[in-house]
Amino acid sequence: MELDPGDQQLALELDRAHVFHSWSAQGALKPMVIAGGAGSTVWDFEGNEYLDFSSQLVNTNIGHQHPAVVDAIKAQADLLTTVAPAHANLTRGKAAQRILEKAGSSFSKVFFTNGGADANENAIRMARLYTGRDKVLSQYRSYHGNTGAAVVATGDWRRVPNEYARGHAHFFGPFAYRSEFWSSSVEEECSRALHHLERIIQAEGPAGIAAILIETVPGTAGVLVPPPGYLSGVRALADKYGIVLIFDEVMAGFGRTGGWFAFQSLASQEGRLVEPDLITFAKGVNSGYVPAGGVIISPSIAEVFDDAVFPGGLTYSGHPLAMAAIVGTIDAMESEGIVANAERIGRELLAPGLAELAAKYEIIGEVRGLGVFWALDLVSDRSTHAPVPASVIGELKAALLARGLLPFFADNRLHVVPPCVVTDAEVQRALAIYDEAFASLGSTV
Repeated sequence: MELDPGDQQLALELDRAHVFHSWSAQGALKPMVIAGGAGSTVWDFEGNEYLDFSSQLVNTNIGHQHPAVVDAIKAQADLLTTVAPAHANLTRGKAAQRILEKAGSSFSKVFFTNGGADANENAIRMARLYTGRDKVLSQYRSYHGNTGAAVVATGDWRRVPNEYARGHAHFFGPFAYRSEFWSSSVEEECSRALHHLERIIQAEGPAGIAAILIETVPGTAGVLVPPPGYLSGVRALADKYGIVLIFDEVMAGFGRTGGWFAFQSLASQEGRLVEPDLITFAKGVNSGYVPAGGVIISPSIAEVFDDAVFPGGLTYSGHPLAMAAIVGTIDAMESEGIVANAERIGRELLAPGLAELAAKYEIIGEVRGLGVFWALDLVSDRSTHAPVPASVIGELKAALLARGLLPFFADNRLHVVPPCVVTDAEVQRALAIYDEAFASLGSTV
């Protein structure tokens, strides 16, 4: 398809005249115009190409314009474009079946939503109805979405101007690099974080707590891979006090960590598979080709609603085009070994490559991650871990874009989050670009 450079300016003019953007003061915005994409690359109307190491919002796990997913959407559009959720639909049933096959035999049903926020919203509702309790505990370092309960479950700054939902309390999860517990080792950080969580449970009143909601690997908060034993400890506390455990896998699921789900990726470090009662998902389940999310439900919770009405629903729950995209995505990821590719890329290329950058540049305080889910914690002082100022982030972002890489930044962190389909050559090119961009800041060791 031939691109018209004039469309770039028109797109920007129309956007600035008519589009209201999320999480932004509108006046100073000048968004990048993307004309198209394929695999791990996007381009603008002037033909400038960028490696997409943001995966947009860490969701295009299968890459841009994967033909199997596009074809699945087209075939469904020819057959049936929409259907009410009250009706049975073959594609919806196949999507649920595919998801449950990947989640494992401990789960029996899927409730489909429009995205990750309302997945968390409905998981919270299920937990409250199942337990007859009200309160939800979640971490300060977290993001769970922008709907009523989901944004209040969120721990970061976006919660504060949106606290209209009731029954929420927060706790600190483990993060040894910026410990809240004065720990001197990863093991100490884990044990103290679990002690802290139990004290929060006791102080908040366990008889009133419906759920503990945690991102299995907190994403926007910094790709905080939990230390060995933490998930097992949270599971044990949930069981001890009769609390529903919800794993938010919206960002971490469907290949991002090198497994179908992050809790599966972490099984080896835990010494066992630690399973929640509910799993929320979205993003990578179909790379956002058509908006979709959902809640994966264990039998004990699902069976409660065999006779009791579940008081929730969405007009587009299980929308056929979204379901076709899910089936196409999961089938392609399986047949093409895309999840295994993400694991190998992380282990063989990103882990050592990012470690080399950290050894070279003092600005990189810590590297953490797995699969294609990594973060560089950028600091102005390695001894104090003081975060770099926003001006440095702006300079680094400009340097990366100028060299043909689309980055993802959150606070003082550069997140390295390419699609799961990324190739060895693309990773090596990206590492070279990161190297050049950091060198341009003049922060070599």
